[in-house]
Amino acid sequence: MFSNSFPERDTMAELLARMLWEIKAVHFRPEEPYKLASGMASPVYIDCRKLLSYPRIRSAVMEFAAATITRDAGFEQFDVVAGGETAGIPFAALLADRLALPMVYVRKKPKGHGRNAQIEGEMREGARVLVIEDLTTAGGSMFTFIDAIRAAGGVVDHGMALFFYGIFPEAEARFANGKVKLHHVSTWRQVLAVARSQKLFDEATLSSVEAFLNAPLLWSSEHGGVSALPTS
Repeated sequence: MFSNSFPERDTMAELLARMLWEIKAVHFRPEEPYKLASGMASPVYIDCRKLLSYPRIRSAVMEFAAATITRDAGFEQFDVVAGGETAGIPFAALLADRLALPMVYVRKKPKGHGRNAQIEGEMREGARVLVIEDLTTAGGSMFTFIDAIRAAGGVVDHGMALFFYGIFPEAEARFANGKVKLHHVSTWRQVLAVARSQKLFDEATLSSVEAFLNAPLLWSSEHGGVSALPTS
């Protein structure tokens, strides 16, 4: 069970950002932008799955996640934790263990054979489900899982992302329209702040990343990427 001593939000956000830098899970590369699945050009890249390979860091991050959700949502607000295929599955198992709750996982689509299940595990009708992913950009993938859970009779009012991009107004609108409160530990703003305080890059690189965070689609269009996010 997790500790009842809750670190401050800003402390947790900064510590997760520092951990991500330490294990080289985040990268800044404005001179050769990454091309994301959405077609957007980005000077930043993150791989939260690397957290799983570092047990002490992994344990601390899950403490942060448990503290965030219990402080912001409550102690007895959920019946089950659900992880989205694939990166959300191990984090759902870890968080469910911290919260002493059952766990299920949700496929992106029904598996197409056998029971044709999309949700694996036991979830009763009307169960209050907390959906967790390692990260969310604009919320699209998380709502794939939320919609599946709701269609199966589950109730989803809360989502949890260890890392939230925090730069797209579309994300705020999507969660508001979908009636889901998103909880998260850290964002790109904290990652940039740590990079700047530790002088990990020259000022030109830091300024370019900051320009992306302030206007991501404009930065993308100026660097060979799309100028709008997909609507689906």
